[in-house]
Amino acid sequence: MHYNLGTMLDIGYLRENIQTARERLATRGFALDIDTFQRLDGERKQVIQELEGLRQTKNTASEEIGKLVKQKADVAGKRTEMKAVSDRIKTLEESLRGLEDGLFQFASTIPNLPDSSIPVGLTDEQNVEVRRVGEPPSFDFEPKAHWDLCPPLGILDLERATKITGSRFPLLAGAGARVERGLINFMLDIHTKEHGYSEIMPPFMANSKSLFGTGQLPKFEEDLFKLRETDYYLIPTAEVPVTNIYRDEIIDGARLPIKFAAFTPCFRSEAGSYGKDVRGIFRQHQFNKVELVKFTRQEDSGEELESLVRNAEEILKRLGLAYRVIVHSTGDMGFSAAKSYDIEVWLPGQNGYREISSCSNFQDFQARRANIRYRPAAGEKVRFAHTLNGSGLAIGRTWIALMENFQQKDGSVVIPEALRPYLDGRSVIRPETII
Repeated sequence: MHYNLGTMLDIGYLRENIQTARERLATRGFALDIDTFQRLDGERKQVIQELEGLRQTKNTASEEIGKLVKQKADVAGKRTEMKAVSDRIKTLEESLRGLEDGLFQFASTIPNLPDSSIPVGLTDEQNVEVRRVGEPPSFDFEPKAHWDLCPPLGILDLERATKITGSRFPLLAGAGARVERGLINFMLDIHTKEHGYSEIMPPFMANSKSLFGTGQLPKFEEDLFKLRETDYYLIPTAEVPVTNIYRDEIIDGARLPIKFAAFTPCFRSEAGSYGKDVRGIFRQHQFNKVELVKFTRQEDSGEELESLVRNAEEILKRLGLAYRVIVHSTGDMGFSAAKSYDIEVWLPGQNGYREISSCSNFQDFQARRANIRYRPAAGEKVRFAHTLNGSGLAIGRTWIALMENFQQKDGSVVIPEALRPYLDGRSVIRPETII
């Protein structure tokens, strides 16, 4: 697959600020190979210069040959000379393609430059807590984790899910399935009716260009599920298809910000999480999520990230769940992000806060890869858009939080009032036999 170099991390910035880029990337734990970049970039420049000269020579010679032919002069020697020039041009064009592919392969694995406002650090230990909202519940009994609490209620069956498919797949039943479906509608209603997002139902598969655009390819292919003998991948998040709605397009700047909310299933191999969260349904190969995606003007993306986080927080507030917000350090962010917040919900079964949403500003990183641009006003030069996304929220983890936080001593679970209209007014989950 060949991509225009304009779709990469800004090559012009790297060329003119290579030392600064290396220092900024080092805070992410990424060692930028300056020698390789400068060698590839320098060789590419030399080939382009020679090509331009030879093409000009060929054009001039073609005009001369045309004049000589009209004069009935002998042009055999000139044509032989130009044949050699044409052969050299062809060789150089092949060389240029190879150099650009090499530069593409080099640049495609460079992560985004971290925003200057975030804490510097190489691990999650340097993440900074921004705020806590709500108090974790207190129990007069030992609260259970969802993997112990929910199977006796008949709403979660991990053994049959493993039989059907394998480990890390969910099987919900009865009230468990109703809560999942209710949460999807609850979140979409709030985001579309109150937060101004337009609902999208995208494809659940995406091609390699889409996954390159958002940064999953080529670096993280092992985390994806690919359909055999196709260019289709099961989406790891709605971020991929929704962001690529505007790939290779120019957006009218007057329309920005554009805000989409999308419910999709998500599919992840979890290749890098072997041995983590093996119990229950916290980390799955298949899970549901409501995703929020924004396209903004460059100067507005900072504030749009803050409002995105507030939109995701509102779901937890309505459900009465305690949570905290942290900002990621430079070394703990996702590959494409310039700045990221995590929202972590309190889980009594694990006696701690666990991630339920990640909200990121990618600035122009994804837009360059996907060639998403906007024209600020008529007659003005087009610019790369800024893209953002965040979970609003992960459905399965919200499901877990509800079960664990609202469990009762008798093993039942109280449904929070905000969700009851989506369950025909049901207020309590008690044991039931469905399967």
